Amino acid sequence: MTVADVRDSDPGDGRISTPSTARVPARSADVPVASTLPPLAPDRNLPAPDWSEVVEHFREGLIVCDADGVVRHLSPVAERLLPEVVPGELLASAGIAALASAGEFTHRGHRLRVRQVPLSAARCCWYVEDVTETVSRADALLAERARSAFLAVVGEKLGNPLHPDRAAAAVVRLAVPTLADVAVLVLAPRSGRARWWRACRSDDEAPTVDSGKLDAVDLPGAIEEGLAGIEPHTLDWLVEQAVDAGWLHGVIGAEATARVVPLPGRDTPAGVLLVARRATRWYDEADVDLVRAFAARAGAALTTAVLYRDQAEVADTLQASLVPVEPAAAPGVQWGTAYRPAQAGLRIGGDFYGAHRLADGGSVFFLGDVSGKGVEAAVFTGQLRQCLQALHRVESQPGRLLRLLNDALLETTQAHGQGRFATIVLGVARPQRDGGLTLTMAGGGHLPPLVLRASGDIEVVPLSGMLIGVVPDPRIGEVTVRLEPGETCLLYSDGVTEARGGRRGDEQFGAERLFTAVSGCHRMPAPALAERIEQVTCDWLAHGDHDDIAVLALRATGPTVRTPRHLHAVPSSARPERPREIHA
Repeated sequence: MTVADVRDSDPGDGRISTPSTARVPARSADVPVASTLPPLAPDRNLPAPDWSEVVEHFREGLIVCDADGVVRHLSPVAERLLPEVVPGELLASAGIAALASAGEFTHRGHRLRVRQVPLSAARCCWYVEDVTETVSRADALLAERARSAFLAVVGEKLGNPLHPDRAAAAVVRLAVPTLADVAVLVLAPRSGRARWWRACRSDDEAPTVDSGKLDAVDLPGAIEEGLAGIEPHTLDWLVEQAVDAGWLHGVIGAEATARVVPLPGRDTPAGVLLVARRATRWYDEADVDLVRAFAARAGAALTTAVLYRDQAEVADTLQASLVPVEPAAAPGVQWGTAYRPAQAGLRIGGDFYGAHRLADGGSVFFLGDVSGKGVEAAVFTGQLRQCLQALHRVESQPGRLLRLLNDALLETTQAHGQGRFATIVLGVARPQRDGGLTLTMAGGGHLPPLVLRASGDIEVVPLSGMLIGVVPDPRIGEVTVRLEPGETCLLYSDGVTEARGGRRGDEQFGAERLFTAVSGCHRMPAPALAERIEQVTCDWLAHGDHDDIAVLALRATGPTVRTPRHLHAVPSSARPERPREIHA
């Protein structure tokens, strides 16, 4: 090898190059390499090292062959990496085909990188570098990035489902094929039954997901251990248990490997994840760590979904108890109701209505509005309705009943420090022999009812009174009204008259528009009249914000009750005369 062979050549790390520019004649095959290289300059009068000392410490191994392919020089690094290569013999006789072309290959458990550099006189030099650690670190970095990206996607996908069934299906779907060919999720048993979901790998298609139920006593032993918070270690029996349970669809038991990992929950595991794949891909420690990290995120998602489901069930139960109850059927009375809370998503609000049968054949009816809106107002209306349900059994005279209700509300609000109050119209309807109704109504600061006469006239009931739940002895107004057969009494909340909308969006609906809306509706059945009031009010709002809306209509049906087959059309009459008051 000459100076021209190594001048300005990079031995692999770019740190060493030949400083001399002199050319020396090519050496013979039996002349050592160092003897043909120019001497290195001495340093501080010390002996200069020769080239063999420098070459032997290159990071890359050197193999120098002559024009015939005979190995003429082999550095110690090359000798260690390629022990098959022998100096003085043909390089091809070493049997390492990968040396014929530059690139990377695996040899004796090492990852080697080879590059070939042509030299003078048709000679050639191979630089051989052990890149095992570099490739391993790069592979580890890529694998970690892939795991982090996978877990990031899992966290994003599992953050959406708020129902346990949808969350469980998402868990097994995400596990395939990254973690397994078959993934099975078993939730903690409820009422002696355990739900399970399974996803199976499908070539070129999304994983197929199915589900089923198992009795808790039929769960495999490994699943029971996982539900107890223990990660099973008896892996030999795990595949057989999964096969016996019928879960390893498309995976032969003898050719599969499986792991079971608990899914963390609040106090106990939310479930267990079984992952299985063919034995050609065994689960190493890195795979198991990834499965555990996945299970931790899946457990958090399932715990959140179960908690949301439990809270939704409680909310639904409470809402069902707070939603206004339709009045019970009573002789001679046809009821009509309409209800729209301010917060439609809650289905409850601060307006309320209802009716209870009396032992003498009459009915106690009421409609009111509590202060505020939303959940707190709905809870207060529930308390008020419960008070009325209990008190009407001991008192049926409207004025006295309303005073008892006032005392009960005062006691409740003072005990809880709520400071809430209510407006209400409370009455008793008693059927008469001629088919009419006698209504005795007491007012607690609420809007006065309207009466739709058979003649088409609209009358305002002069009912007044003070708010309920404010002072110990409020002034209660009371009035008696008679309804002839076919006449209707209409009760409504301020959510109707104070609804803001119109062209500018801030104009109140008002009493005048309400009178116009009910004008000509005296022949309407009570349900149709209540629905009309709600519809007209909502049209005025044009989907804007509004207060709670409640309507209660009661119609004297006469001696016999007939269910109308068709609703009477509302006549388009001229503006009605202002309703007149009823004189008690």
